[in-house]
Amino acid sequence: MNVQRRNLLGAAAALPFAGCTRGAPAAYTGGWVGANAQRGHRLREVKSGSLPPAETQRRASVLVVGAGVCGLAAARTLAQRGVDDVHVLDLEDVAGGNSRGHRIAGMACPLGAHYLPVPSEQAVEVIELLEALGLRRTEAGQPVYDERQLCHSPQERLNIAGHWVEGLLPPIEALPADQRVATLAQYRQFSAAVDRAGEGGAFSMPTARSSWSPALEALDAVAFAPWLDAQGLNVPALRWYLDYCCRDDYGAGAAQVSAWAGLHYFASRHGFHAPGEGVPERDGLLTWPEGNAWLSQRLAAPLDERIHTGMVALRVTENRSDVSVDVWNARAQRGERWTAGRLVLAVPLFIAARLLATPLAALTQAAATMRHAPWLVSNLHLDQVLDDHPGAPPSWDNVIYDAGSALPTLGYVDAMHQSTRSIPGPTVLTAYWALGGNTPAQLAQQRARLLDEPWSTWSQAVVQELARVHPDLPRKLKQIDLMRYGHAMSIPVPGLRSSAALRALAAPQRRVHFGHTDLSTYSVFEEAMYQGARAATQVLRGITSAP
Repeated sequence: MNVQRRNLLGAAAALPFAGCTRGAPAAYTGGWVGANAQRGHRLREVKSGSLPPAETQRRASVLVVGAGVCGLAAARTLAQRGVDDVHVLDLEDVAGGNSRGHRIAGMACPLGAHYLPVPSEQAVEVIELLEALGLRRTEAGQPVYDERQLCHSPQERLNIAGHWVEGLLPPIEALPADQRVATLAQYRQFSAAVDRAGEGGAFSMPTARSSWSPALEALDAVAFAPWLDAQGLNVPALRWYLDYCCRDDYGAGAAQVSAWAGLHYFASRHGFHAPGEGVPERDGLLTWPEGNAWLSQRLAAPLDERIHTGMVALRVTENRSDVSVDVWNARAQRGERWTAGRLVLAVPLFIAARLLATPLAALTQAAATMRHAPWLVSNLHLDQVLDDHPGAPPSWDNVIYDAGSALPTLGYVDAMHQSTRSIPGPTVLTAYWALGGNTPAQLAQQRARLLDEPWSTWSQAVVQELARVHPDLPRKLKQIDLMRYGHAMSIPVPGLRSSAALRALAAPQRRVHFGHTDLSTYSVFEEAMYQGARAATQVLRGITSAP
């Protein structure tokens, strides 16, 4: 690796590429999965008047552009309410968006989102879905979940100082002796801050059902890292954990996300509990070998032939009496024009701004404000059980502690952890790298490298990282399939949650409605179900009120 390239890598959040060489041979097979990035980039290459000729004309009552969870939720809501002629268009070859699945050597594994925490009572759209799928029922007024779908124990572990410990919050006894007293005090201080911030339903999910106040707006106005500095919360273990949580949910570090978002991660779900408080760190969560693809597949199944994949939307034109969508059919290699009475744009807002022939001022403003995190998801097929360090046993979620490190790695989950086999054997590990970095410049650099660097370079970096705690992994590795997301999710940067532009886009529109987690400022399943159902409800109101 030459000096110029080494400097670039250091500037881009010090990704663990040292020792990797472009195109070096690998002892394992694999490659990129998902649609080629050029398919999505076709949109930005389309200029006014340069649309491909429409060789086919199609019509529907309602169109949904985007078959992620938001789009599937919108189409499901419309179909349940009697709109039979609803069709969904998506760029990828499989529906599901960030909740798609994969298979290696016959084993299912995720390509993106891999779990769903048991929802709060405010997440009515998710609860309705879970009950319809037989995952949840109510007994004596209390929710009861199908235990077969809840994450098996042991759930989480952390590798710290060469040993595995239970949970992900660094334990006091594993830290240097001179840091223990201050760390425990700051754990307790942050726990109290989360409790205070969450009073009165301030962080309900979905966020549209939470309260809002000047105090929350002030939290939204500043980044999480400087807010923590101002509170005197600066011990390495706490700061590592909070930064890890930001990257886990938002794809970028605590220096980019707002203080509102940093607190929301805890106050909206399981809280933050210092050692000795007697409350478990995590509530139950639902997961499957293929992750949330299990859910997205069941959302998509009833729509069947009404989902059209490999369809690149190029232009959306809102007319007086209908909406037209010009599409490139990547399978048939032809242009098509779809027309509908109403449309749900279930795509990121910056894509919606490019698609609309005449974008709204609020859409242009919101798209210019938002940042989206790039991600790398790696699925590694191992033909043997890995050797293990002393300490906590292999868990579903396995994370490496690096205080002060800028590495974007989030650890790995074991796809076969949810299996009922009694003897461990071959498995697939899914490793997650959040590449949003700590600054917009780092984000841009890492997105460019995600697109430009070959599979061989990224796969070697993943192997190097995991071999730190599993030295035997390289010789047991058979295949690595990589999934790259250039714009995986919105980063809730300061000021975004307070955005008047986002509120305007979530309001009822004329014929083109917006339904995407960008409107919630961050991407989780609860928000996706809510935003999709909300957009569908607006469409239905428009249909029933039309003359």
